[in-house]
Amino acid sequence: MSQITVTLPDGSTRAASAGTPVAAVAADLSSRLAKQALAAIVDGRMVDLSYPLESDAAVRFVTPGAPEALELYRHSTAHLLAAAVTSLFPEAQCGIGPAIGDGFFYDFVVDRPFVPEDLEAIERKMGELAKQDLRYERKMMSKAEAKAFFGDRGEPLKVQLIEEKGGPVVSCYTIEHAFIDFCTGPHVPSTGRLKAFKVLHSSNAYWKGDAQNQPMQRIYGTAFFKASELSAHLTRLEEAKKRDHRKLGRELGLFTFHQWAPGAPFWQPKGATLYRLLSDYMRDALAGEDYQEVRTPLVFNKGLWETSGHWDHYRENMFLLQSDGEPSNSVENAARPSGSAAEGRRGAQYALKAMNCPGHMLMFASEGRSYRDLPLRFHDQGVLHRQEASGVLSGLTRVRQFSQDDAHCFITEDQIGEEVERLMRLVDRIYRDFALDYAVELSTRPEKYLGELETWNHAEAQLRGALEASGAPYSVSEGEGSFYGPKIDVHVTDAIGRRWQCATIQLDYQMPQRFGLKYIGADNTEHTPVLIHRAIFGSFERFIALLIEQYAGAFPLWLAPVQVRILSIADRHNDYGRTVQERLAAAGLRVELDDRREKIGLKIREAQLQKIPQMLVIGDREVEKGTVAVRSRTRGDLGACALDEVIRTLEKEVRLKRTPATE
Repeated sequence: MSQITVTLPDGSTRAASAGTPVAAVAADLSSRLAKQALAAIVDGRMVDLSYPLESDAAVRFVTPGAPEALELYRHSTAHLLAAAVTSLFPEAQCGIGPAIGDGFFYDFVVDRPFVPEDLEAIERKMGELAKQDLRYERKMMSKAEAKAFFGDRGEPLKVQLIEEKGGPVVSCYTIEHAFIDFCTGPHVPSTGRLKAFKVLHSSNAYWKGDAQNQPMQRIYGTAFFKASELSAHLTRLEEAKKRDHRKLGRELGLFTFHQWAPGAPFWQPKGATLYRLLSDYMRDALAGEDYQEVRTPLVFNKGLWETSGHWDHYRENMFLLQSDGEPSNSVENAARPSGSAAEGRRGAQYALKAMNCPGHMLMFASEGRSYRDLPLRFHDQGVLHRQEASGVLSGLTRVRQFSQDDAHCFITEDQIGEEVERLMRLVDRIYRDFALDYAVELSTRPEKYLGELETWNHAEAQLRGALEASGAPYSVSEGEGSFYGPKIDVHVTDAIGRRWQCATIQLDYQMPQRFGLKYIGADNTEHTPVLIHRAIFGSFERFIALLIEQYAGAFPLWLAPVQVRILSIADRHNDYGRTVQERLAAAGLRVELDDRREKIGLKIREAQLQKIPQMLVIGDREVEKGTVAVRSRTRGDLGACALDEVIRTLEKEVRLKRTPATE
């Protein structure tokens, strides 16, 4: 047999016979590596350990510490889940089963929804199959053979996938005697490698995520290399349930939803207060930053969206309206003779505003602009609508109606670096007020994009340079930019380690060109401005969801919808209670008086459940001395205090926008 050369990551080489499986190379290197290896990267492509090396190759082994390892491990566990399901429910049809951010899922067509007892049985079966240490084996078939094989098994969805994705020869994977799936792999060598996994829950799903397609049941699970890692993850999930903004939103009286307005929150009085606080906070944060707040229409003719490019690239995500009996396009009608029989009564098409930028283009173009006017920064907190699929709506994190702390900055080419650095400083200042840890990500040109490649390369270079000048560490997400330009995204890590995408800074050369925007430069000639789209919170809705879960509903004093609740012990204390309420309100504090005929213990307990930061208890002694008994949400009874001193302390804490160290 001919000899080949295997090059390892450290540059060393090994000789092997052509056709040697990569597992044999691992065994030749060390018995420890042979036990740890899950797969291998051969010339940049991940393959099974059974993969034969036919020619010289660079090889890196995937062990549990490798960056690719957990996704591989979870994908293999998804197949183990499917093997267990088809063993227990032989009539089940299999859909897809990918690894996802924190685990995996697999979709099935079954006669009825899975119940908790089913999930427990499935997890037990997975454990049994894992203990049997069954091999994952790759099986190659012709496309026709694979379609016939899965068709005979009564799995039309697999046949459809093979038709859409398979080449002349398709790859399938078996779990020895237990399961077979159309899959490109790779997988771990055997089920015995899968030690720590958990079936989490099931939900309704649809084939390919389309509600018009086959209904399915989706089972979610997770897997880790160590039982301790799985245990820690499950603890985080339990903590996340306690912090779930949907649950807390109802309990704290912040917001509700109704089936007649899916994806559009109803803000209850306390929630509306929180929303207003954040809205006003952002306006205050922009004071001195030279922003001009504007408002734009809610509905625009499709001509605007055609000009912006959204009609071709985003229309499926917009709410479309038809106005019968109105001209379909004002530009077309302007070209027709007045009174023409073809005046265009075909009915105009409109769309609810899904973003503010096209309207801001019209505002920029509404008057002549000079380089002396730039940067020109429009800030807009108007209502937006996006047609999200019903299956992806999720509390405040995925809605159809929302507002952003949106702004568009019109700048000259040589102002890009300074403006992005300025925005990064603004992000840092605002996120520090909320004690939020964050990471920065640069997203580059997607597969489908507007404009010229040279312009995109230049735009990406400008953002990289600005990020490096700002000193902010950042990662790069290739191909994840918007269709009109590269962007910087800011991901916040919350109190239990989850990541949320919030702030975004997007550089755009395309839209100003599409709208023909011009300014007169210092050379007295016309130039096209550069546009920066930016939002710091992102949407108010998602940011509020983040804050609810970050603080577990226990907002710091400055942000709490109700900052103080006065608790009277008896009816005779109510007059003084109202006096205290008036004094606090006059100081600008948000205060309630609980003057119900209930025991003081019950009132305190309910105030704690409502997560009120400060409680002021009033009884005979407080009325007599003109004091209040202070009780903290976190520190309990703090004793009696003069009302003036209480007000000064609370005012200072609110002004500093901080959470006391003991919180």
